[in-house]
Amino acid sequence: QLQLVESGGGLVQAGGSLGLSCAASGSILSISAMGWYRQAPGKQRELVAQIVSGGSTNYADSVRGRFTISRDNAKNTVYLQMNSLKPEDTAVYYCNAIGVAVALRPFASWGQGTQVTVSS
Repeated sequence: QLQLVESGGGLVQAGGSLGLSCAASGSILSISAMGWYRQAPGKQRELVAQIVSGGSTNYADSVRGRFTISRDNAKNTVYLQMNSLKPEDTAVYYCNAIGVAVALRPFASWGQGTQVTVSS
């Protein structure tokens, strides 16, 4: 069974930094993409950043230049370094992984979510 375990997050003042990590485990053959999404109260879940197996990255306009996504393929782990945080970054952040599991079954899995709160 595939699992995504997130860590990091918490409370920080505006202008501060936080780091998130997410480790995938289970019967994984390959992961093509890992990313972070967030959902603020009353809003839809939105893409924050994504990194594919080749290393290419994609960022939401609202975080580009402030957030950095990286990945350790050997550990099936994705990281999100968040700098210059703003109150509008407050949300539950979810890890996502897309890939292929044993028996060549494709998967798209989510972590349990971790709260990030930025105070003004």
